[in-house]
Amino acid sequence: MKREKDITWKILKTIDEINSINDLDLLLERVLFETRRFTSADAGTIYLVEEGRLKFSYVQNDTLSREGEKSLPLVIDREIEVDRSSIAGFVASTGEPLIIDDVYRIPSNLPYNFNPSFDEKTGYRTVSMLTVPLHTTGGTLVGVLQIINKLDKEGRVIPFTREDQLYITIFATSAAVSIERARLTRDNILRMIKMVEMRDPTETGPHVNRVGAYSVEIYQRWAERRGVPGTRMRRFKDNLRIASMLHDVGKIGISDTILQKRKPLTQEEFNTIKLHTVFGARLFKNRDSELDNMAAEICLNHHERWDGNGYPGHIPDIFSPNIEFGPGKKGEEIPLSARIVSIADVYDALISRRVYKEPWQEEKVLKYIKEESGKYFDPELVEVFFSIYDVIKMIKERFKE
Repeated sequence: MKREKDITWKILKTIDEINSINDLDLLLERVLFETRRFTSADAGTIYLVEEGRLKFSYVQNDTLSREGEKSLPLVIDREIEVDRSSIAGFVASTGEPLIIDDVYRIPSNLPYNFNPSFDEKTGYRTVSMLTVPLHTTGGTLVGVLQIINKLDKEGRVIPFTREDQLYITIFATSAAVSIERARLTRDNILRMIKMVEMRDPTETGPHVNRVGAYSVEIYQRWAERRGVPGTRMRRFKDNLRIASMLHDVGKIGISDTILQKRKPLTQEEFNTIKLHTVFGARLFKNRDSELDNMAAEICLNHHERWDGNGYPGHIPDIFSPNIEFGPGKKGEEIPLSARIVSIADVYDALISRRVYKEPWQEEKVLKYIKEESGKYFDPELVEVFFSIYDVIKMIKERFKE
């Protein structure tokens, strides 16, 4: 009885925590991690419903991570039908959870079968599996949660239990509600970006998704190096992902004739473009919101430079009708969030094709980032950027134009 109470309390506490997460990717990461922790599962996958199909949306695998596959959550990119031919499709179709003790010994008379392609590609060996539907309280199917290879205390694979199924099914309902809310938040942000894109074709959905993902990964490594506590790290990452996607939203206040000009800008026009930093910061007035505060500081400061030669510099009142650019902010005067987004944004702008330019060669981009360490960029963050460059490249592939 005590064990049941302990597990129930842990689940309720975790449900409360995930309800506070705004960003979809970070939410999926946490949901999958906690599900695996409750059941001692080695690996797992979350599929989300998109246009009537199940899309691989997040993957974790402790065994492969220990073997160096750090980018695993980013590399799965395929979809499956919502029908009874696959395990996840069967659970999505029937709405019922499913326990399989050994996926390689599924009886031939059952409609579903196991696809071994992931095992064959990675050398992993899937055995036991628990798959549950992600239904909201209103009955909407959001996706499917699948956990793999329950481990005993000696690290041996054992079957999942009915108790595992009961607890994870309860948790899955709350997770589905949180996922649906986070998807709505992401969709609303992308609608805002779409509005900016109508004015400025360089500001695209894939671009802001990449900048957001780069920024979170850079911060994660920086925070790990600095020993930032887990709770604080998760909260910062959650806000950073969304706020970084909004870095150029202030361009909505800049004239089309300037944003879409293909000839070199005059100095007056360039000074007008610089005002997008102020216009963006003005959009986030709720100083009681951590997210609004971070969005405002990123919008205002992501064009500042480590050496103090950026813009808009020190401005006494960003709501003044007459804005005058002040002396540039320098070094750690620039908020950490903006220093991170600065690297992410410049890297993506240089390496991507735009209507007015061809993409730079990768070597040239990386050479530029290195040369600007200590000038344009925070040198510690440049070092972090290069230490996770394999992940950066995976993100670039995930969010293609």
